[in-house]
Amino acid sequence: MAADLADLNAFVAVARARGFRDGARASGVSASGLSEAVRRLEVQLGVRLLNRTTRSVAPTEAGQRLLDRLGPALNEVEAALDVVNTFRDRPAGTLRLNVPVSAARLVLPAIVPAFLAAYPEIRLEVIAEEGFVDVLAAGCDAGIRYDERLEQDMIAVPIGPRVQRFATAAAPAYLDRRGRPAHPRDLLAHACLRGRFASGMFVPWEYERNGEVVRVDPAGPLIVGIGGATDLAVEAAIAGTGVVLHFEDWLVPHFDSGALEPILEPWWQRFSGPFLYYPGRRLVPAPLRAFIDFIKKPAPEAAGSEAPSRARSARRPGKSKGGAAVIPG
Repeated sequence: MAADLADLNAFVAVARARGFRDGARASGVSASGLSEAVRRLEVQLGVRLLNRTTRSVAPTEAGQRLLDRLGPALNEVEAALDVVNTFRDRPAGTLRLNVPVSAARLVLPAIVPAFLAAYPEIRLEVIAEEGFVDVLAAGCDAGIRYDERLEQDMIAVPIGPRVQRFATAAAPAYLDRRGRPAHPRDLLAHACLRGRFASGMFVPWEYERNGEVVRVDPAGPLIVGIGGATDLAVEAAIAGTGVVLHFEDWLVPHFDSGALEPILEPWWQRFSGPFLYYPGRRLVPAPLRAFIDFIKKPAPEAAGSEAPSRARSARRPGKSKGGAAVIPG
């Protein structure tokens, strides 16, 4: 039984997005067009693929099994069609990246404008979320994560600053009122603004100085979800609510303006920068290959590939965990 490829793509878009409107935004096809395509596919197959309510859309058991098999298969079809890109003067097509919010905020702005200017026929789609995902199953070509989050069978390419630090800060008025911590354990007597991952795990507050590692579990009046609510913690710190721990580069503008004051800087922990990762067992699409080549170019050709950072040395230089192959920039 032959099914139309466009209808199969429509089903995958809706099933992944868990909705017709979100599927339409992701695919560029109207919600009504997706609905008609899915209805047509269900009629042809003789089985319901999606359970629909006024509030949600979810695959049926049959739909989930089809989605599990279709996702990788359609990605391979797209990769196969992409082979013709090698016969073009300039690569074209869509590049989909799955990245954490921190990368969308701190890494990509220094890279994306110049990349799109260099490759005007490439359309870049960026999905920002915190959890590690199977990029193929998610319909993406590649992702950005830190080395600790990479998995087996992934090729990893350094992207962005190679050294970063976690910084701790508070508003000067708060520190005038509550005192300035001299040691990480002093934070136990302060109001600390915590971040929590979707898994429920809190972001650890860990410090290191001269080989001594100190981990504290402070309490405070505010807990925010990592990613979308991170700015709330920063703004609360600026308002004098408490102490915040975050990427140093995220807080630098507030240090420069005087809205936040760095504290415990000799204890700030260094860590290696992020990586662009993608499956090594498939043909690399032309837009992704162009992006990889672009970020591997030395500055200023690929601004951001070695973006400046106030941090100076990596805590674990040159090592990638999780079995990922690391390609030097």
